[in-house]
Amino acid sequence: MLRIPVPNRSRWRPPITDTVDTLLTQADIHARVEALADSLAPRLSKGSWTAVVILLGATPFAADLMRAFSRRGIDIGFDALWLQSYADARESSGRMLIHADVMRPVEGRGILLIDDVFDSGRTIAFARDHMLHKGASEVLTCVFARKPDAAPEGLDAWAWDAPARYLVGYGMDDAGAMRGLPFVGAIKGS
Repeated sequence: MLRIPVPNRSRWRPPITDTVDTLLTQADIHARVEALADSLAPRLSKGSWTAVVILLGATPFAADLMRAFSRRGIDIGFDALWLQSYADARESSGRMLIHADVMRPVEGRGILLIDDVFDSGRTIAFARDHMLHKGASEVLTCVFARKPDAAPEGLDAWAWDAPARYLVGYGMDDAGAMRGLPFVGAIKGS
């Protein structure tokens, strides 16, 4: 017989709604991903493409986007690039670290680079240059959320124009916490 332990209720934590404002619901996220897939489908249906997700924050978005492509009859390769510039801070360090590179050759292929948030543009610019250096024939950049102060150059597609707040949920985190929230929120007061 399987025994499920009873959680220790003595360590009370406030409900997430006390610290996070909900900005997009699961339904909102789904609608935005579907619209983005519609806009990218004509381009990705021609040639050899590989989606490259920038880990860790963009993982839920990349999974949803890949399923949306599949529903449109588009089957592209999939790989990951683990970069870090934030560590556990709320601002980029300005230094880019590659923790793990893509596993499959990208030479001669189109790359759909997928990230969670476009703000400074440094991460996606670094990843784009990295893919081109490895021989990609072209690189399209795609993010879930584009911040209002972000320069539009360097970004090809995005699902949502986000406010200038610190985002959490749907893969986005605050020092590793709140990535698993099924909605997009912002830290209260940010």
